[in-house]
Amino acid sequence: MFESIKRAKVSDEVAKQIKALISEGKLKPGDRLPPERELIKQFGISRPSLREALKSLGTMGFLEVKQAKRTYVKSVTSERMQGPLSLLIQTDTQKIYDLIEVRKAMEAWGAYYAAQRASEEDIERLEKILKEMKQAIEQDQPWEKEDADFHLAVAQATHNIIQIHLMSTIYDLLKESVAKIFTNHVKTKKLYQQHCRIFYAIKKHSPEKARESTLEHLGYVDSEVKTFTDHKG
Repeated sequence: MFESIKRAKVSDEVAKQIKALISEGKLKPGDRLPPERELIKQFGISRPSLREALKSLGTMGFLEVKQAKRTYVKSVTSERMQGPLSLLIQTDTQKIYDLIEVRKAMEAWGAYYAAQRASEEDIERLEKILKEMKQAIEQDQPWEKEDADFHLAVAQATHNIIQIHLMSTIYDLLKESVAKIFTNHVKTKKLYQQHCRIFYAIKKHSPEKARESTLEHLGYVDSEVKTFTDHKG
């Protein structure tokens, strides 16, 4: 994946290569970089040069270090948008409607192109997530992560880098917004079934059906949000 470094400013060249891979979609939000030892070997550089490059990319918002000092690709828009958006929804439940409107525009388009462009790997990823969601619901376990993972995987299947980063930005918002609303088995099972319809449309490479199934799904989410907010009010 990586090329041996030959230029004088080693850390800059390393950062340039990693940024290019992110831009091309070969490294996606949430992807974990190989361990330091492996990166040093692939680039043919010293540990200090590698760490300088990774630190620079972290400062620019391309990478973040999580548990056990593992480095992950970060959504390039998340730092500026995610916090304020989350705060808006927490302080004003009505803003969930705004989020759903945006999701209808983004995700209906995304499902349409996912149905055209999805690879076998994309299909397998979506199917695996659906199995995990079904198991979580049947065992009365938290399922919000699988729900958000599904929508992010659809975005990844578009192979549109901007779409992927935008969906990564609202990933946590998806989990936050559904957790409070879909609290019984009947409703969560319906969500799962709607996901299945979107999945099968993508698997069969039926763009219009994928778009329609996504709008149907988000229309249902919209109606449940309204029921929730009316009851709360």
